[in-house]
Amino acid sequence: MARAENKTTAGGTAHLVATLAKARREQMGLSQEQLGKEMGFTGSAVSAMETCAQPASDQMLVKLKEVIGGELAPVFEEARKWMLLEKYPKRFRGFADMEAKAVTICSYQTHVVDGLFQTDGYARALIGGSYPPVSEEKREELVEARIARRRLLDRAPAPMIELILEESVLRRPFGSWEILRGQLRSLAEDARRDNVCVQVLPMDRGLRGAYAGDRGPMQLVVTEEHQHVVYMEIEDQSLLISEPVEVSQLTHRYAKIRAQALSPDDSLDLIERLAGEER
Repeated sequence: MARAENKTTAGGTAHLVATLAKARREQMGLSQEQLGKEMGFTGSAVSAMETCAQPASDQMLVKLKEVIGGELAPVFEEARKWMLLEKYPKRFRGFADMEAKAVTICSYQTHVVDGLFQTDGYARALIGGSYPPVSEEKREELVEARIARRRLLDRAPAPMIELILEESVLRRPFGSWEILRGQLRSLAEDARRDNVCVQVLPMDRGLRGAYAGDRGPMQLVVTEEHQHVVYMEIEDQSLLISEPVEVSQLTHRYAKIRAQALSPDDSLDLIERLAGEER
């Protein structure tokens, strides 16, 4: 069922890759089985790619470039970026490209770890357990696209990234406690990057009479053109705000949330302590 759906929902890049790969394969006199063998895939996987029943994964695009690329090698390489964008949910695609080129990203998350920092295991458990459920093939596509976002962390020039998490996020397991511990260990490693700052908003913050995070998660971005925007998601709906007055108000709210959070050092100590706890 998922593959039949893909044939009608696959994006323009998937169809372009399928057409070019099939034409190139036939030009070289290769069967689907032969091409699959040379790339380390099955013939049925090649067939699924050519019909868009299962659009090419990033790994397959790399192999297409190596095995049959030739003069099409630059096309297959460029397609890697656009193919990943097409695998994101439609509501996220526009922001994903903006995020990848951002100068600054400030993220406040209340329920789960920001997708930019998720591990493979955490993302797979989270997506696999969501509702409505997705097929195994779709889940793997979404996981691949989400993990690819981590390239931003190593981009040159490096963006400045701030992440504020509710303490409850650090305590909420998906899949297993070991998956959560792995996620926390990865988060601690990321927090030590020179261009990353991670802070935790304590669960008991409201006992002090002031709690600025009650309106939910948001992401503040400074684009490559140095435009300030805010991105928010709720119940599969997205909102991108660029109106200066609204952005300014949300920026002030984010600043208040950051001021109420633990310091980066204390936050890292808490993350490492929770990562070491056995349950």
